[in-house]
Amino acid sequence: MDGGLRPKTFAGRGATSRRRLAWSALVIAVVLLHGAVTRELADRMAQLDPARAMPERIAVAYVRTIEPEAPPPPPRAVAAPAPRPAARRAPRRVAAAASAVQAAASAVEAPSAVVAEAAPPASAPDSDTTVASADASASASAAASAAATASASASAPPASTVASADPTASGATGDAFEWPASTRISYELVGNYRGEVSGSAQVEWIRMAERYQANVDLVVGPDFSPLITRRMTSAGRITPSGLVPERYDEDTHVVFRDRRRNSVVFDSDAVILANGERRDQVAGVQDTASQFIQLTYLFSIRPELLKVGAAVGFPLALPRALDTYVYDVVEMETVNSPFGPLRAFHLKPRPRPNRRPGSLSAEFWIAPELRYLPVRIRIEQDPQTFIEVTIAKKPEMGSAETVTSSVPERKTP
Repeated sequence: MDGGLRPKTFAGRGATSRRRLAWSALVIAVVLLHGAVTRELADRMAQLDPARAMPERIAVAYVRTIEPEAPPPPPRAVAAPAPRPAARRAPRRVAAAASAVQAAASAVEAPSAVVAEAAPPASAPDSDTTVASADASASASAAASAAATASASASAPPASTVASADPTASGATGDAFEWPASTRISYELVGNYRGEVSGSAQVEWIRMAERYQANVDLVVGPDFSPLITRRMTSAGRITPSGLVPERYDEDTHVVFRDRRRNSVVFDSDAVILANGERRDQVAGVQDTASQFIQLTYLFSIRPELLKVGAAVGFPLALPRALDTYVYDVVEMETVNSPFGPLRAFHLKPRPRPNRRPGSLSAEFWIAPELRYLPVRIRIEQDPQTFIEVTIAKKPEMGSAETVTSSVPERKTP
């Protein structure tokens, strides 16, 4: 009797297990379907709301690749204007002192005050300071001594050179730099986000006349079912000082979470952050996407700034903060790529005393032989949470004829 009942019991247990497995599969399918429908509805609602809609991506056909080569010579420089003749001739001693001060200031501080000596990062009282100022309260009796000190400082090699986002300080003409119509860099992504992750990334620059669009795309996980996707877009104007952002948009999808949209608007007198806060407008300010292109432009016309021991800094508007970021050129390294090793300068951000917990920091590896493009980027929240992208193939370029639509004007959120 017992031998007859045992098979039925096992069969019953097997049927129960199959029902539970089928029920679990049904629940998972419903959750996935619900998430897909919710995301689709959110996408459609966002399209109906211009304030929340992402800017239209400009379509570009890429027609050739960029080959590694020696960096081109910097753009031509224009002579500084001659000083105005003095109305009255000053005494010889005072005139000599004034001339020495002016010569020293010209050597250390450019006309627009964007290049200056800076102390080493460890001893700097404010690591985010990018422009050194002269002591305007020196007495007239100490003019000769100040001139001698300034001349000695100008002749000595600076410990660190910090440049702001205005690269015309050296006298280089903005027209001498030829902005490419479009450039796209593809990267492989690895990192750690609650475990090891992989994926892909792209940085894209598009120009239409005197306007631009910069796109940065991150995909964590497989393309057919990513865990995280983020698109960052900057749009604005091209000027002799580089890029002037007018709007930054950010769209983030994390699986099983609501999508997140952020926008930053750059007005003539204020920067409006994603949380609605207004900050005073700052000359040379960049956003998360435009900073990649601005760095390439800056080093293209000021290659002397890309050397170990130098530094570059500019104001950076993030969705919830506006702060000055300074990157030290710490060393020259070799970045291995599918088309051969690349020599690149490693730029590392200086620690910021007011950095918020959980905020991101970025390191760059800039390759002069690839037109000063970033060939490696590391974005870190903490040592256990980071992504690192490395160039996956030769950069691609388009021409003006391959851009199929215009770069949109600024939209106010």
